[in-house]
Amino acid sequence: MRVRQGNRLDQPSLERPILTHILYAAPLSLYSGKARAFLDWKGVDYEEVLATPEIHKKETIPPIGRPVIPVIKKADGTVLQDTTVIIDHFEAADPAAPSVYPTGPRQKFAALLLECFGDEWLLLPAMHYRWNYNDPWIYGEFGKVALPGGTPEEQAVAGRERGAGFRGLVPMLGINDTTIPAIEAGYEAFLSDFDAHLEHHDYLFGSRPSIGDYGLIGPLYAHLYRDPASGEIMERLAPRVAQWVRRMVDVEAPQSGEFLAGDAIPETLLPILARMMREQIPHLANVAAILKTWAENSDDAQPPRALGLASFTIEGITSERLAFPFSLWMLQRSLDYFASLSDGDRAACEKLMQSVGGEALVNFDMPVRLKFEDHKLTVAGR
Repeated sequence: MRVRQGNRLDQPSLERPILTHILYAAPLSLYSGKARAFLDWKGVDYEEVLATPEIHKKETIPPIGRPVIPVIKKADGTVLQDTTVIIDHFEAADPAAPSVYPTGPRQKFAALLLECFGDEWLLLPAMHYRWNYNDPWIYGEFGKVALPGGTPEEQAVAGRERGAGFRGLVPMLGINDTTIPAIEAGYEAFLSDFDAHLEHHDYLFGSRPSIGDYGLIGPLYAHLYRDPASGEIMERLAPRVAQWVRRMVDVEAPQSGEFLAGDAIPETLLPILARMMREQIPHLANVAAILKTWAENSDDAQPPRALGLASFTIEGITSERLAFPFSLWMLQRSLDYFASLSDGDRAACEKLMQSVGGEALVNFDMPVRLKFEDHKLTVAGR
């Protein structure tokens, strides 16, 4: 259950008893979009509450230590943070129900990879288009979260104050005058590839959304579809992608659909996987090398949120961006699954990776094992 009024979520009393799960989120939030779409497809009973500053002060900062969304407060008071943690919790809660994880080894491996690609790499175009195409609209959206009862003028002022920190991250993510043409060219090529795939399939692997679809929906909905200038670009260049976004966020039949038979990987997905292999994986190898140096010179259990700058190349243009250890944890999920496979299934996944230039992924050197528990990323064993 979600309580809405126009484009603003109403807030129930902070003091009333919890009768169902509560999702603390916001319409403009990338990862809120991912969590919301999954909860709707999974048929989870929840109420969405706008994550205002007051809500952060009372509900998210005390258990987590920082004002982050989305956050789920379960009916028993347990707090879940991070979309992957939220998804895996509700998947495990009802193992007999239809799952967003395919059972076929190639499909599951590819789906895990595409979750990492969407969550961590499509952040580049998502942040670029939001902050370089949608100003001043986006400041008004931040203002609606900061001052839901304010006038448009008050919200505009509050939104600029609240959004300034996000806007300031843009160059640190590698979005600059040199890389912007490459980011746009790469995004448009991705849209073309995904649009071609959706001519034949409703989702990545058939008629049921996978964990990979949920990785993609975060940036493609909250930033690249919902923000007006970005949404116009998507509708014009890739109308099937826009239709897919609407299918993902306006769920008509929860827990419906099937994955393709025979563990099939559509040929139309290969260009998207190949893009991940040539762009994201080399960057993550650079991040892994930086993490290795940090781990060898620090006894801390918790790495910094960013470990300096790591190089990346997109559409032939090279620059630097923040090196996020969390991105390696997301990749580690795929590598763990790959390592768990039988020899035959592993060989099938290796063959898939060879077809998309993914040899470096198969031999990826993860310097330390990472874990995400109690809302923190840490080095296992420390």
